[in-house]
Amino acid sequence: MSTEGVNTTSTEAYSSKPQRKIPNSRFPLLVHRDAVPGGGAEAIKKRFRENGWSNNWDYPGVYDYAHFHSTTHECLGCANGWMEFHVSVGKGGWTRIKICTGDVIVMPAGVSHQMVGQSDDIHMCGGYPDGRDWDDIQEAFLSDEDYKLACKRIMMLPIPARDPATGHPMPEWHAAPSSVDGGWNEWRTRLDARS
Repeated sequence: MSTEGVNTTSTEAYSSKPQRKIPNSRFPLLVHRDAVPGGGAEAIKKRFRENGWSNNWDYPGVYDYAHFHSTTHECLGCANGWMEFHVSVGKGGWTRIKICTGDVIVMPAGVSHQMVGQSDDIHMCGGYPDGRDWDDIQEAFLSDEDYKLACKRIMMLPIPARDPATGHPMPEWHAAPSSVDGGWNEWRTRLDARS
């Protein structure tokens, strides 16, 4: 487990609730500021792999359309430059989050995200717990049935063994309220309702 250079006091957490056909998550989206000091694609991917998040990629940014994943959680590290995300979390349902070199986002499955601004030199890296493969779901193209199936896949995903940035056992996710205590029970029940 790698924690070298990690400052866990600079972690931000953003909660979410289901909205329209975006499931979101009972787990908070996490932003670890300066998790990999100095950034760099190889350093970020190495940190991710050491903490069990593989199937890594590096690319100049992320998709510039809103999408979420139902088959896996995702981590995104800024190897160089800066990027601004629009994500389906926080008060009012949507928040803009700017990340810079060395920052890492831990994105729960179901949270919609897109790139809405970036520096000319932006370079991002991604990873997935246990090397899972991702899907790419856009709300506008979801049927009611596909939405229900995506939600059920998301709810069955386990909490990853370790945070990709800190190497710790995901304390913010283990401390998240249950579906009942967090107010998600009615939403879950509607997924099984017969029309």
